[in-house]
This record gives sequence, C-alpha cells and structure tokens, in this order.
Amino acid sequence: MQNANLITKIYFPRIIVPASTVIVSLVDFLVSFGLLIVMFAFYGLVPSWKIVFLPAFLLLGFLAAFGIGLLLTAVNVKYRDFRFVMPFIIQFGMFVSPVAYSSLIITEKFGANWRLLYSLNPLVGVIDGFRWAIFGVDEILFVPGLLISTGVTLILLWVGIRYFRKTEKGFADII
Repeated sequence: MQNANLITKIYFPRIIVPASTVIVSLVDFLVSFGLLIVMFAFYGLVPSWKIVFLPAFLLLGFLAAFGIGLLLTAVNVKYRDFRFVMPFIIQFGMFVSPVAYSSLIITEKFGANWRLLYSLNPLVGVIDGFRWAIFGVDEILFVPGLLISTGVTLILLWVGIRYFRKTEKGFADII
C-alpha cells in the first residue's frame, strides 16, 4: 500500500485517503471539461440550456465514486489480494454501464422494466444525465431510472461510510 507509513505513524482522518483519489479525478474532469468548452467555442457549438444541470450529475457521480471507493478501499486493506481482481471489476463495469452505447438500447431490446432494473447500476443515471445535459437535443432523460440510480448511489455511500468507519480502526494493525 502506498500510504502505509502515513497510516501507521500518525493519526488523521483516514477517510481522506480514498477521498483524495476521487478529488484528484474531479480535478482531472474539470480540466477535460474546460477543453470541451474550448472545443465547443472553436466549432461554434452552443450547448443547450440543460447544461445547467451538469453540476448535479457531477455531484451524483462524485458520490457514487466515493461510496464505491470507500467500500473497495476497506475491502482491499482487509483482503490484500483483492487488488488483483479490481481490473476485472472495472472492465466489467465498463460493459454494464452505458459508456459506449445509449441506455435506450436496453428499452428497445428488452422493454422498460429491464431498463428500470438496469438503472440499479448507479453510473447509469450519471452517464445518461451527462448525455442529456451536454448533448440535450435528441436525448431524453429517463427520470425513473435517474431516481433509482440516485437511490442506489445514496445507499452505496451510506454503506461505504459505515463499513469504512467500522474497519478503519484495524487498518494500522493490518498494514
């Protein structure tokens, strides 16, 4: 573990370690979003009015990443070999999230009930929300799916914080 000396030598709120990873990714996103704005200006594109909702979807994505990150951090400390499984979990997550395809495909092929089930993935609401806010013209926001994704995100955040707080007392002993 990269921060083993820091965790075992001094006391500080250990939740800062996984939070810092998510915050660094947030800064990376803001730089990339700045480049997107420059590209919009260069090509003369004007985003739709829906772009004002982007901070809400950004917050939802931050909370989802932070909740999952807390869970995985605690599991990784407790079970050291879990880090070898992480790339497979991330790759699987790419396929079950609408990164390379639209969520509308789920509705077209399987029906609306399957899309509700698909919305149990917390990133579905985030990614669909980003598409809706940035592209806006042809995208339709699936509100029931967004509400389900938001609920799952809040549950994951709550479970992640509780599990992390419960297990953090033993981190220094395990490391």
